[in-house]
Amino acid sequence: MTTDGQVAVVMVPLAAQGHLNQLLHLSRLISARHIPVHYIGTAIHNRQAKLRIHGWDPSELANLHFHDFYIPPFPSPPPDPKAATKFPAQLIPLFRTTTVHLRHPLTRLLRSLSSNARRVVVIHDSLMASTVNDIDSIPNAESYNFNSISAFTLAIHELEQTDGSDKNSIRDLNIPSLEGCFTPEFWEFAATQFEVPKKFSGNLYNTCKVIEEPYLEILKSIHHETKHWAIGPFNPVDLGSRGPINSCLEWLDQQETNSVIYVSFGTTTAMEDEQVAEIAGGLERSEQKFIWVLRDADKGDVFDGGVRRSKLPEGFERRVAGRGLVVRDWAPQLQILRHRSTGGFMSHCGWNSCIESLTMGVPVAAWPMHSDQPRNAVLMTEVLRVGLLVRDWARRDELVMATTVESVVRKLIASEEGREMRKRVEELGTTVRRSVEDGGVSRMEFDSFIAHIAR
Repeated sequence: MTTDGQVAVVMVPLAAQGHLNQLLHLSRLISARHIPVHYIGTAIHNRQAKLRIHGWDPSELANLHFHDFYIPPFPSPPPDPKAATKFPAQLIPLFRTTTVHLRHPLTRLLRSLSSNARRVVVIHDSLMASTVNDIDSIPNAESYNFNSISAFTLAIHELEQTDGSDKNSIRDLNIPSLEGCFTPEFWEFAATQFEVPKKFSGNLYNTCKVIEEPYLEILKSIHHETKHWAIGPFNPVDLGSRGPINSCLEWLDQQETNSVIYVSFGTTTAMEDEQVAEIAGGLERSEQKFIWVLRDADKGDVFDGGVRRSKLPEGFERRVAGRGLVVRDWAPQLQILRHRSTGGFMSHCGWNSCIESLTMGVPVAAWPMHSDQPRNAVLMTEVLRVGLLVRDWARRDELVMATTVESVVRKLIASEEGREMRKRVEELGTTVRRSVEDGGVSRMEFDSFIAHIAR
């Protein structure tokens, strides 16, 4: 697993899909440089990460090792679609349990690796800081803080804590407040991670300078005592052959270029049936083609029994047959976004979805639900101008009506404004994909990081 004198990398992700996914993609990139990577988690969440990966096959990489650590049973309640705050409160018991109970098995693994490796490099999610707290007791180990959200959102948060002149860079933007983004329980959990007195050897970001250089510069100026690497996008940019046959992709093959809107609100959004009915009405009335991923939000254990199935209006699927596809299970998002027929993406604006839409050159209809999503939506719509807003964050408690959904879908897919947006994001997507090629800005940042840890 680790040859004497070699460098070993250990990944410590937070056990939520958007976090598992990013560090698994990063594991692929690092292990492809002939560096052994150890990906740690519970058996449940390692299985989840591997089952849902798209764009590559994790079994192909001999240098990638999964460690299934035991944790005690934890509550795994269903999501509450009626909750006033849409943050996935059902995941908090999982977060609390894993951060505490992964600490000791992780430390044992680090000590074991340190006896053979020249250096043990720990890359941990910023929300797993307490889990790597014993690293200081291992002389040849060093840790790197992985930021799972956009540099834009991070920079705004940092600027809000200061009175600096850097605030000029965001003064003209309509920055939503954090009100309604998180639950009190999340803030309590986050405090246990961010208050850990820890000196990292560097910060890593799943972004690239092409998209976010001004905000990366702000973060560097504020945290000038540490190193920073913007090494994204982590997701594959060249998907090669399509892999297993999928009904979504076969259906897309039959559609015209840029004629389909892809609708998906990620793994942490639970919608009331009333809102689902309005989306259905809007998609039907828009007369545009669509793929709609209609799944409930994840529980802490996604393999733990039944999942709520949202109700659709009577006869909806029959009426839209041939024009629309409703997907109830996991969908190959990267391949859908890469497909020539996909012309828009109605999204919650989680950072994974944002970076994937930018990589594949697809404009967004931004409908943020919680967490960093309202601020990511500002980056997409106001800064990069590659999307339009479905609903203002200040009106988040209101039902989004079918007329609004209809209007947004038509504007994005079938208007001149939508075509201009698509042209902009296609150009940006080309630049982002080039950034990870030889000589590209992200490739150079990644080369710099690999050289640093292998020094």
